[in-house]
Amino acid sequence: MSAPDTGSATRRAQWQDEDGTAVLRLVGDWRGAPVVLPAPPAGSQRLRLLAEDLAWNARLASALWQLLQPLAAASRELELDGLPPGLARILTLALPAPQKAAAAPPPAARRPHWVTELGQRSHEAWDQALATLRFVGELLLALGALVRGRSDMRAQDLAWQLDQCGPRSVPIVSLVCALVGLIVAYMGAVQLARFGAQVFIADLVTIGVVREIAPLITAVILAGRVGAAFAAQIGSMVAAEEVDALRTLGIAPVGHLALPRVLALAVTTPLLAAYGAVVAMLMGGLVAVAIFGVEPLAYLNNSLSALTVEHVAIGLVKATSYGVLVGIAGCRQGLAAGRSAQAVGTATTKSVVQSIVWIVVAASALTVLFQRLGW
Repeated sequence: MSAPDTGSATRRAQWQDEDGTAVLRLVGDWRGAPVVLPAPPAGSQRLRLLAEDLAWNARLASALWQLLQPLAAASRELELDGLPPGLARILTLALPAPQKAAAAPPPAARRPHWVTELGQRSHEAWDQALATLRFVGELLLALGALVRGRSDMRAQDLAWQLDQCGPRSVPIVSLVCALVGLIVAYMGAVQLARFGAQVFIADLVTIGVVREIAPLITAVILAGRVGAAFAAQIGSMVAAEEVDALRTLGIAPVGHLALPRVLALAVTTPLLAAYGAVVAMLMGGLVAVAIFGVEPLAYLNNSLSALTVEHVAIGLVKATSYGVLVGIAGCRQGLAAGRSAQAVGTATTKSVVQSIVWIVVAASALTVLFQRLGW
């Protein structure tokens, strides 16, 4: 069976049936008038193109593409090896690739036994702990190099981090510590009012915020504001291969990037905690005087009596410890981040979670230690 041919005396296009394969024969010079090609037979799944003394240009290539494109999209098998190499190459690149049968989905992976899973998680936790200890060791070596005057840390970097960690954190520390001081004073006064001992609100607020609450709240604020920023900044540098460039130049990333950030937090955290304690004490005094009728001078006198050097020193030691832990967590997660935006986000989240966990554990351990020592 053959389809009617289309063409002139110098060119011809005709479909023929050869053993179930529809064959389009192109003959002659197709570089002249507009190209009109016959439609292929409807029932054939295999189609083949043959050329005899063919002269072609872009018009013929475009016409063949328009003819074959829906056939290729319908997964009809096309054989183009009978065309001139240039024309066959153009059509091969332009036509859609044949659709392959969908592969069978892989069998669902079986969840490992709980003992295996526990072992894997324990192994990962051990590796993370070793990486953290290794980072702390490198940080101590960088601190030793700083003491000897051979550090990669620049003074302007430390000054910049002091500004970012300290003054720029004052507004949020003021707000949160004021609200916490109000809550502590109000909750304590409600209980003390049952015994007519409202005057001791000052002792409760002063000792509570100076020893425990102000350092803890300040550290949590810095973990979310500063520690996350450290992880994001250093993680972005890792993704952009800037940390690799520092190593290539012989500059230790821990000394150049982590040390100024950890030192800045070690300096600013106790100062912010002391400031936050003062704000909380003032707000507690406002609650005691305005709501529970405590005399201002009595509140001030009791606050100064309760504010001993021992309480202040313990609060500052705790705040410094918390600040160092926040800096270590942020910088360690930033340097361990992957080289993608998702990895940087994951490192930022891990830094905040790790900082808060470390702060709570350290607060519990230091509180028990100081109580056992009688301080």
